Amino acid sequence: MKRTFRSLSIVFLLLLCLPFSTVLRAENAGQTGTLPNTAADASSVQNLDANGKLPRASAESLGISSRTLIRLIQRLNDEVTAPNSLMVLRHGKVAAECWWPPHSPETTHALYSLSKSFTSTAAGFAVAEGKLSLDAKLTDLFADSLPADFASPEPPEKYDFLKKATLKDLLTMSAGHHTEPGLKGLFPIDFSKPEGETWEQTFLKHPFTHEPGTFFRYNTAGTFMVSSAVQRATGETVRDYLIPRLFEPLKIKTPYWEPSPHGISKGGTGLFLHTEDVAKFGQFCLQRGMWNGKQLLPAEWFDQATAKHVSNGADPNSDWAQGYGFQFWRCRFNIYRGDGMFSQFMVAIPEKDAVIAVTSDSNGYQQVLNILFEELLPAFKDAPLPEDPQAAADLRALADSLQTKDGQSGSLVLESLPIESKILGRKEIFH
Repeated sequence: MKRTFRSLSIVFLLLLCLPFSTVLRAENAGQTGTLPNTAADASSVQNLDANGKLPRASAESLGISSRTLIRLIQRLNDEVTAPNSLMVLRHGKVAAECWWPPHSPETTHALYSLSKSFTSTAAGFAVAEGKLSLDAKLTDLFADSLPADFASPEPPEKYDFLKKATLKDLLTMSAGHHTEPGLKGLFPIDFSKPEGETWEQTFLKHPFTHEPGTFFRYNTAGTFMVSSAVQRATGETVRDYLIPRLFEPLKIKTPYWEPSPHGISKGGTGLFLHTEDVAKFGQFCLQRGMWNGKQLLPAEWFDQATAKHVSNGADPNSDWAQGYGFQFWRCRFNIYRGDGMFSQFMVAIPEKDAVIAVTSDSNGYQQVLNILFEELLPAFKDAPLPEDPQAAADLRALADSLQTKDGQSGSLVLESLPIESKILGRKEIFH
């Protein structure tokens, strides 16, 4: 008896020592779904209600405990600097949502580099329509912006890597640069036209020192080049091109997207959206381009866009080292995300049929993801849970009681920017 007890104790201790990822994989093994899985089949899903909003449902009906969501929100509140908003979707429905004042459902958040995933999607539409090719060479796409000595360089091999670089290499952050080119006016809001070279010229003259497709260098300037390529191919800015193809079907009001000094959507940054808009986009990605039963963008595009194309590190515990797709980051646990500065996240979890949208003003990027994964991944169940009215009431009460911490309300939102109405396409001017 003592020997049996000792053996069980050893097994228990070993389980305690297992990393979270191992426990999660063990839990997932053999699970079967009983709730509709929109990630697997969205052909009959109606994604929006009559008001153009995502449908809401109780957490328990979607296989999540309200108590888990309470703990999640409390941890974000206690452990993360300046969370702004959170929305959790399961099976295409909102299970939980909250905002930290002064933010609200009407707040239009700066997405920063989460904009990149939208630019990638615009490229996907252009490829699907035959207006662009992933194999298109940069030297063909931007023939009017090549370096002055491109035809007769010294040394002769100076532009060999540039000659090989393609649109796909831009999308995977592996065009061949060792460092990122600096584009004047890329990050501050600056509508003045600089004298001298264009951003395309700046990008192309920057040394290409690696074989394209082999070396990852995070490169916001490269995403601008994707935006420019889309505009050259379609005759429209990325924003305008996406209006009938993405924004209108998802009932996203025409958004503001900062232009370059020459009138091209910045691509790699500059898009402003509501939290629910980010969640809608995540559900669109999770459903691999299908929306309200219609295939708006080929599913194969999302299979490519969210797959690993280039290595970006070796740390098994870092969600910045799991590989990179077409402007989407790979995460642990077969998850992918769109990602912006100060922890703007669109997290898609295909195996759990879940989407998480987060906006914040926090530099604790990995901390935010850890909290999301630690609390939610083990809690997602494949069958509805018994309704828990008291827990649901407590969840609503917590969401209604959130307060922004002192000195932590400086997130960049559209409503705070002095942008001219002619740019916004609105009557009022925000100050």
